Amino acid sequence: MKTREERTRWFLRDRFGMFIHWGLYSIPARGEWVRGNERMTREQYMKYFEEFDASRYDPKAWARAAKQAGQKYAVLTAKHHDGFCLFDSKLTGFKATNTPAARDLVREYADAFRAEGIAVGLYYSLLDWHHDDYPGYGDKAHPDRDNPAAKDKPIRFDRYLDYMHGQVKELLTDYGKIDIMWFDFSYDEMTGEKWRATELVRMVRSLQPHIVIDNRLGGNIRGAEPEEYAGDFFSPEQIIPPGGIVDANGKQVPWEACITLNDNWGYHAEDRNYKSPKQVIRSLVECVSKNGNMLLNVGPDAKGEINRESLSVLREVGEWLRLNGESVYGAGMSALPKPEWGRYTQKGNKLYAHVFDRGIGPIYFAQLKGKIRKARLLRDGSELKVETPWMAEEYSDTAGGAFIWLKGAALPDEIDTVIELELAD
Repeated sequence: MKTREERTRWFLRDRFGMFIHWGLYSIPARGEWVRGNERMTREQYMKYFEEFDASRYDPKAWARAAKQAGQKYAVLTAKHHDGFCLFDSKLTGFKATNTPAARDLVREYADAFRAEGIAVGLYYSLLDWHHDDYPGYGDKAHPDRDNPAAKDKPIRFDRYLDYMHGQVKELLTDYGKIDIMWFDFSYDEMTGEKWRATELVRMVRSLQPHIVIDNRLGGNIRGAEPEEYAGDFFSPEQIIPPGGIVDANGKQVPWEACITLNDNWGYHAEDRNYKSPKQVIRSLVECVSKNGNMLLNVGPDAKGEINRESLSVLREVGEWLRLNGESVYGAGMSALPKPEWGRYTQKGNKLYAHVFDRGIGPIYFAQLKGKIRKARLLRDGSELKVETPWMAEEYSDTAGGAFIWLKGAALPDEIDTVIELELAD
């Protein structure tokens, strides 16, 4: 069996992915938790099932948008907490092929993204608000959590687990090579072996030995000896860890920050609070500078389209990556401390200075005096001179540093000007 290091090598090289939350909840357009948040009954929610037509669903357009954005892998919600399946599961009738859409949406997604050379990931919720044997009453999130009629409902949880394991097997058997299995999520006593997690992971790896799995089945991926089901990468949500992720032995743990483009995962018609390209780019760079990835979410609308606000941000991020991607793909943390003007990423003897703040005068590179073989502006390859200003000789605290002048009062790229420094061996 491959080691975690072997499995995650491509993942840590690719660095940037697209998360896609799409399902019945896109019709009420109030976010992916709408059934739980509003305590909808099954009957109330089924009206969305009866009208889900995916009439403008074009996964090839999604894949082109991801490629243009510079995203190297994608993760689609094959089944979210509501239990609705975008794939043609043989284990349930609550699936896209039984809606007016009448299509296996996961198969089309997988084919389209593979055709663009993008690695294919699938999200699968461990929760299921539709299945009769998933416990509802008293659960912290279930629509029936405080419904008296559900209090004495008989539950056979093992039957649900058989169903859940069976669906995961379908996804990993019927849809070709799957690169990422993204489980969501464990909570309270619903964690680890409650999911028959060791059995599940062994089945997953027997079907697709190369696959990368997140850490949300439970366990402690940061422990000195993580459980077998603890996963391949840590998955912080809506936050970038201050110092990256290390385990109890001080060893770097692969990780990926999953971040929404606005304030919701699923489509929310009134949420216009989109992050700017600058926020996305600088956050991606921050992740890489701490040896992490970013999984950036889009929430297609009820018809299956990614809206123009999202596409506009993705295009600008992609253009920056087209010019500066060498500082992201395959790059990681530098041993140098974070500079006051921005961040460092590094790949071999190439140190990438991500300059966010122009300041006054030359850019100062602490600890690098005599260590820079050449300096170039990454976006166009233009030469930059490394030279010490005459006045700097007066300051003892700059004796070990190097200086690079950038012409003009403004940065060449106000989002992130990347200087590629080739270091001496």
